[in-house]
Amino acid sequence: MKLDSIDDWVRTCYSVNVTPFMDGKEVTLFGWVREIRDLGGIRFIILQDREGTIQVTVPRKANREVLSKSDALQKRYSIGLKGIVKKTVMSPRGVEVVPKEIKILSTAATQLPIDITGKTPAKIEVRLNARALDLCQEQNIAAFKIQHHALEAIRNFLFKKGFLEVHTPRIIASATEGGAALFTVDYFGEKAFLAQSPQLYKEQLVMSLEKVFEVGPFFRAEESHTRRHLSEFVSVDIEQAFADAKEVMILLEQVIQHACITVKEKCANELATLKHKVEVPEVPFKRLTYDEVLSDLKKEGVEVPWGEDVPTEAFRVLGKLYPNFYFITDWPTNSKAFYIKPREDKAELCEGFDLMWRWIEIVSGGTRIAEKDLLVDRLREKGLNLQAFKYHLQAFDYGMPPHAGWAIGLERLTMMLTGKKNIREVTFYPRDRVRLTP
Repeated sequence: MKLDSIDDWVRTCYSVNVTPFMDGKEVTLFGWVREIRDLGGIRFIILQDREGTIQVTVPRKANREVLSKSDALQKRYSIGLKGIVKKTVMSPRGVEVVPKEIKILSTAATQLPIDITGKTPAKIEVRLNARALDLCQEQNIAAFKIQHHALEAIRNFLFKKGFLEVHTPRIIASATEGGAALFTVDYFGEKAFLAQSPQLYKEQLVMSLEKVFEVGPFFRAEESHTRRHLSEFVSVDIEQAFADAKEVMILLEQVIQHACITVKEKCANELATLKHKVEVPEVPFKRLTYDEVLSDLKKEGVEVPWGEDVPTEAFRVLGKLYPNFYFITDWPTNSKAFYIKPREDKAELCEGFDLMWRWIEIVSGGTRIAEKDLLVDRLREKGLNLQAFKYHLQAFDYGMPPHAGWAIGLERLTMMLTGKKNIREVTFYPRDRVRLTP
């Protein structure tokens, strides 16, 4: 088949912008063939673009070229068309487009690996193997548009609060978190690692810029293969000078509330597509101490030894008790990263916190250690090599201010906003222990 050239055609609107009030007007549309139905000589083409779908009706009396082009169409062909808007009660939206001219811009395989209409569901592994096509499904487009608007809302909120956006290295010489879950890379013959987080760099940046944030991918070589873990994920990090955990917790709950308000206001169509409701949470969020959590769990028959992390099954129980957002504060110091500040009145507890949504941790943060000697002590307690943190420790000789921060897992936040149960659903091209492609 000889393909058409786009020539000087320019889109006049998206499908969603075509309304009955445009009856009689000419439009130029671009998109993909989603479905084709032939009914007694009249042909209906469902054209899909980024914003939705529109019914294109090819009547028997259409000109020969339009009939020929429409006869050649198959699912996922990329096309352009010029046509007249027609008000009608015969289509779901009360409007259709009758084409005057059709251009076939590209073709597609006759047998597609998944049903793009979503009427025949496929297993997630099959969908991920054909991810470029899978992402064309309306539900996926809706989910990632929600993610876009949520991230835009977070960015704009932080800008208004005086934060500056920064970009830190992804190739690093030592572990940020001090853990073993690192990917190694060959850096011109020298061993290096992919960054787990921007933690040490954003701490250093508060010495000059005071209030910073970063949105970007980070990497953890986790063996976990669950519905909420990824090896490559997007983190939204902030760090603020002259602040403590309490102050950045207030900022965080305002950010989350603003993101929910924005999605509810801007993404009504997308939420309808997903059949999901976003509830705007009231602030302040509930605050539970680690001890209170253990006590609540004990009442439910779940014992967690003091000092240990709360296991997933225990969190599931907790999520039923607290089915929205809540903070967990005052964690045992030894359970948190070396840079989290111990409480001055009770050193076995720290000023770290987690923001939970039901049973899933969405955010982790806290007050950071700003005193070099204390940081050295914590590094030693964690069994970490001081030499590996040489340059970070140097920064504490230059006037490190009190500071605090947090990190939002964007994909986990998107799960909450879209109602998706698997983090791979809200990741464009997920990377985990068993998947490196496509």
